[in-house]
Amino acid sequence: MKKLLLVAYLDVKESLRSKWFYVYTLVFGGLMAMFFVTGISNSVVMGFTGLSRMLLIFIQVTIIILPIFILITTVKSISGDRESNILEYMLSFPISLKSYYWGKILGRFFTVFVPVIFALALGVVFGLVKGGALPWHIILLYSALLFSVCFIFLGIAFFISTIVKSTDIAVGISFIIWITLLAFIDIALIGLMLQQRFNDGLIIGIAMLNPVEVFRIGAISLFDPQLSVIGPVAYYILDTLGTKWLIVYSIFYPMVIGSIFAFLGYLAFKKKDLL
Repeated sequence: MKKLLLVAYLDVKESLRSKWFYVYTLVFGGLMAMFFVTGISNSVVMGFTGLSRMLLIFIQVTIIILPIFILITTVKSISGDRESNILEYMLSFPISLKSYYWGKILGRFFTVFVPVIFALALGVVFGLVKGGALPWHIILLYSALLFSVCFIFLGIAFFISTIVKSTDIAVGISFIIWITLLAFIDIALIGLMLQQRFNDGLIIGIAMLNPVEVFRIGAISLFDPQLSVIGPVAYYILDTLGTKWLIVYSIFYPMVIGSIFAFLGYLAFKKKDLL
């Protein structure tokens, strides 16, 4: 356990020395600050006001930025160590493959999750300063959604990083995955598929396998339990899952898939030629 934590600590220190971490932090912290300056929290759009309005905007931004930031910065984790011979150097110490792999995941999760939750905390502080009512249950559930979406893309990124030796190929695969998931992010696109006379339940079921879509729908349901902003599709989703189970699914489904990819990455890491 000590060796695992040591590897995690070294990975965090390495991330803190790199520019991407500060860019990543500034993006989310800067966006939240921009929301304050532009007065988004004081506007009323589709019935949402105050902190709820600001968080709803933050959700839409997070959907686009968070996955690609996690993917492109994490796929280089093991493949980059392999190319720079850091992996060979690290394994020359009495550190097991298990401690190295899971330590890297722990350290990298800390560096990708903390800036996002820090930006959310800024919004909470701003809400307290403004004297408005803070929906604490929504904030806690949204934090859990952020945790789960960070975890799934971290698992996917580590899986890619272990099966691909070249960082360039790893980054390319990351962009393909990101673009593919974004292509199905808007349920409005499902209308095109519906015109082909596929089964409605099948189409929506496929859409709800997309972790980005799951995060989007789950986050919106925190502020709009009737999902009125996504149109008629909401009736099918709510009739099938209900509001409570939709939130449960939105939190645990990405975590399960992320765990599977992380474990598959670990199996590939153990069996492949490490160097």
